[in-house]
Amino acid sequence: MDGKRSKLRAVDFDPAVFQEDVYYVSVNATLNERIRDYPNWHDVRAFIDEDKYYPTMGIDRIMVCEAVEDGVIVDAGSAITVDVMNQGVYQGGFIALGIKAAQEAYARLSPALEVSFNFEVDLAKMAKNTPDSLTVGFLAPLILKIESLGKPIYMSGGDARLLSRFFGETTVDEDLIFIGMKKLIEKGVKC
Repeated sequence: MDGKRSKLRAVDFDPAVFQEDVYYVSVNATLNERIRDYPNWHDVRAFIDEDKYYPTMGIDRIMVCEAVEDGVIVDAGSAITVDVMNQGVYQGGFIALGIKAAQEAYARLSPALEVSFNFEVDLAKMAKNTPDSLTVGFLAPLILKIESLGKPIYMSGGDARLLSRFFGETTVDEDLIFIGMKKLIEKGVKC
């Protein structure tokens, strides 16, 4: 609990070299199998109140939700996940395509749609060209839905800064997953 943390590619390390306690979350089945028999490796899932979340919810989403007591959590990565916490209780959420995945999906529909989004577009106006049309069509409903939830917005993920431009006051914090892990570890270790 000294605050050290590391992000390593699963194929690039040997779990046996870590002698101290290691707390982790992982969706990598191969990695989970490799570290299962190391007594100093602790899966943070063990500290989760599973009744708070639905059974197939991703561990990354659970961790960012644990970081926020009250608000809308937007994790803008490969997918865009949006989850709502109210006084520490999970209220539900939804999953949308990530920005790159949306652009790739449009390109698969037609070569004419193989263009980049225009992140300078005014979402309140009707678009008059293909890049703006795709951007407005993808982002406007997503942003309206997030804003309609009426709670403080917390963003994380690779596209968080880009997406945050379309909102008023927003907290962008790449450490949300670690904050959630730390909260759970502190609760679990005290038990």
